[in-house]
Amino acid sequence: MAYFSGEYECTVDTKGRMLLPSRVKVRLPENFNSALVIQKSTDPCLMIYTIPEWEKIAEKVSSLNEFDENTAMVQRNFLRGNTEVDLDNMGRFLISKRMLEHAGITKEAIVVGLGNRLEIWNPEVYDAYLIKDPKQLA
Repeated sequence: MAYFSGEYECTVDTKGRMLLPSRVKVRLPENFNSALVIQKSTDPCLMIYTIPEWEKIAEKVSSLNEFDENTAMVQRNFLRGNTEVDLDNMGRFLISKRMLEHAGITKEAIVVGLGNRLEIWNPEVYDAYLIKDPKQLA
């Protein structure tokens, strides 16, 4: 399992490509085949998973009772909000316009490592989601 941590400043080019930070790339699993899954978060950001981690989450969501109306709605909305991307030989990947719009990202981005996943944020929006008082962490 890959374990990600830290914050990395990145840029998104006019085509929607972003370079995965080198410190993140070295944390990818040995058997990594260049494919990642980008998922829209319920927060205004994007989540990135390796394929094995995404499959664990998708399995949990898919195993819920599909005949329950609320559960079916969750499955539909959760599983449709993702896309598989490949890293090119430079370590870049393409983020769709829809995904970028969801996160409010135009040019600057912050990549945050959160254990089994990464999040991509608009830096200004990200700051608003951080705890300001360190005592709240206690």
